Amino acid sequence: MNPKIKILPAKRLIGNSLKMSLSDNKTMELWQSFMPKKKMIKHTIGKDLYSIQIYDKSLDFKDFNPKTEFTKCAMIEVDFFEDIPQGMEKRVLEGGLYAVFLYKGLPKDFPKMAQYVFEEWLPNSAYQLDTREHFEVLGEKYNSTNENSEEEVWIPIKASV
Repeated sequence: MNPKIKILPAKRLIGNSLKMSLSDNKTMELWQSFMPKKKMIKHTIGKDLYSIQIYDKSLDFKDFNPKTEFTKCAMIEVDFFEDIPQGMEKRVLEGGLYAVFLYKGLPKDFPKMAQYVFEEWLPNSAYQLDTREHFEVLGEKYNSTNENSEEEVWIPIKASV
């Protein structure tokens, strides 16, 4: 499973966020609160949804454990920030260099893919992990209940020194 290396321009996003950990996973709660309000967001670009993870900049993924807290966001891209629905927030996705993996399968099997990325691909690549946001693009082929579901997984990287 080799990624495509891409440079992402900055993106404007609107949505919701929740603090969570893998052991206190609130992903379903986050998306259930976002989806009914999504239609209230104006000036959207496309239909792709963004599932963003924001980790503490000092986090070393070698020490990552199920209780490590992070912020997860459910968002959609917009042209500009105007008329942000009440209870929602804006975020600028920084952009930059990313390794983009195509994940096919159910969410329950995603940890195997993440393990491959962080324990095999990254240590053997010419890159190291950067401290920007990690995210998934949930497009037309995404369906959390279908084993043929597809999503793009964007891992922030920088050249190894």
